[in-house]
Amino acid sequence: MLEIELKYFTPIEANKTLPLVKKIVKDILDYSLELKTVTDALNGEVEDSNVVQNLVTTIKGFIRELEDIGCHYKHFNYSAGLVDFPAIINDRDVFLCWKSDEDSITHYHGIEDGFRGRKEIPEMYFYLANPIKL
Repeated sequence: MLEIELKYFTPIEANKTLPLVKKIVKDILDYSLELKTVTDALNGEVEDSNVVQNLVTTIKGFIRELEDIGCHYKHFNYSAGLVDFPAIINDRDVFLCWKSDEDSITHYHGIEDGFRGRKEIPEMYFYLANPIKL
């Protein structure tokens, strides 16, 4: 079985990736909107559409780029994107959580909590250089 090493981010590290993450998420949202427009025009008859297949392939490529960075794209609704960054806060595995209309990463949530369980990242974690368990 192939073991994949999970990358943990500090808030500082995650925020350093944001310029690239924002660009990729903008591309996902732009191409997703185009996909919605095309599928609406085709009245759901998308099985044989090369345009639809190419758009889906492109969007999946952008999502893989985020995964290569170590984060996870969580939302697919054409107007906003959510990205989670694995982290450790208060000795727990959590996700640092960023929404595409936010300037920086300032919140986190538990693995099972999702976006609704967001809390502010404790200030002390913005000074850590390494993602260690405290």
